[in-house]
Amino acid sequence: MMVDYAHFGDVVTFDTTFVTNKEYRPFGVFLGLNQFRETTVFGAALMFDETFASFQWLFNTFLAAHNGRQPRTIYTDQDIAMGKAVKDVFTEAYHGLCTFHIMQNAVKYLSPVKGEEKDEVEEKDEDEEPHILTDFSACMYGYEDLAAFEEAFVNMRCRMHKQTWFDSIYKVKEKWAECFMRDVFSLGVRSTQLSESFNNSLKNHLKSDFHIVRFLKHFARIVEVKRNKELESEFEARKNIPRIKMSTPMLVQVSKVYTRIVFEAFQSEYERSMAACTRLLDEKKYVVTIGSLYGDLTFEDERIVIGDPLNQTAVCTCRMFERTGILCGHGLKVLDLMNIKTLPTHYILKRWTREARKGSILDRQGRNVVENPKLEALLHYKGLSHKFHDMAYKVAYSTECCLILENALDCVGPQLEEKLNASTSDMNEPSKAQENDDPNMQQGDDLL
Repeated sequence: MMVDYAHFGDVVTFDTTFVTNKEYRPFGVFLGLNQFRETTVFGAALMFDETFASFQWLFNTFLAAHNGRQPRTIYTDQDIAMGKAVKDVFTEAYHGLCTFHIMQNAVKYLSPVKGEEKDEVEEKDEDEEPHILTDFSACMYGYEDLAAFEEAFVNMRCRMHKQTWFDSIYKVKEKWAECFMRDVFSLGVRSTQLSESFNNSLKNHLKSDFHIVRFLKHFARIVEVKRNKELESEFEARKNIPRIKMSTPMLVQVSKVYTRIVFEAFQSEYERSMAACTRLLDEKKYVVTIGSLYGDLTFEDERIVIGDPLNQTAVCTCRMFERTGILCGHGLKVLDLMNIKTLPTHYILKRWTREARKGSILDRQGRNVVENPKLEALLHYKGLSHKFHDMAYKVAYSTECCLILENALDCVGPQLEEKLNASTSDMNEPSKAQENDDPNMQQGDDLL
């Protein structure tokens, strides 16, 4: 988990909705997205209660375990005690509220709208006035302009006599409204749905009558299953190159760098850039409008892009790169106009690449953190098996080539055995000493 957080801990979601029925304790999980946009686990805690003190201790302990490194963004639900603890501990992070939970509360408190008579609502034509939930959703996701957001909110408020929840959610609008989150690095995450998905997998594999120790053992197994799936994705990424729709220098370049799912997102933006129209406002300022890819002559809203050929930058008002780490079609269009045909390295975030997990990670004592050797061994096994299978397939119809391959294996076999025996001998002595020095080692093994 330390390695995962070191590489992918820029955006974190935390949720405690899963409760173990046997002990009735909230189970909190810290989650994020890896380079394949798959859920990865950064930490978990079985809590005694959900008070400010408990959350404060948990968040401080979480940061201490990860060398004090703060996330850039953290999403939680609307729990008041949790929110206070987030503000107290995650001082460098933007705190966003889960939009899924907010929308659930909106359905609960705004439907039907307080103050509107039921008969009046039934008499209105649905096309005459949008439902207030539709308006609220637009405030959450649609408005980029602050003035437009405020105007829409005032209009909704005028349709109510008294709405305590509506007023309270407005007070924390900076934590959920699109217009306040334009520069928030979120990877496209707006809710704790990562936690909801993970909690569902817990419910599918864990029984409600498990006591705490047994629960944690099964949780560890579920995490290991996820690790194996991540390893499968990493193996596939190393083996396969994504399909390129257009053979251009930039797409060929990034297809060898990005993971498949991120490359597909980038390629989609690249296609959009091909349908973009531009006009030059001044020496470095462009107006970019992207047309429909389906030939219906419609265009999106205009965006302003500041292009700098010297520094190879294209800064767009849509702020997509600042939020997701993937350059938008508007910016790609301007790069092309500046005759920049490959993607500048400062637009390639390591966290989205095939090499995202490369690099040493240090713990609090300055020692290298070693990932699970079983997972690394499995990755080696899969890679070598693939190579051996391909080689065996190629030489199978040639007796001479088969003999050459067999002789090569016979020669290298004893060398490998000698090396393995030496490595095993070196590893055994320190591990025995460590077991003797640490009286808690056996107890820890039993718990895991």
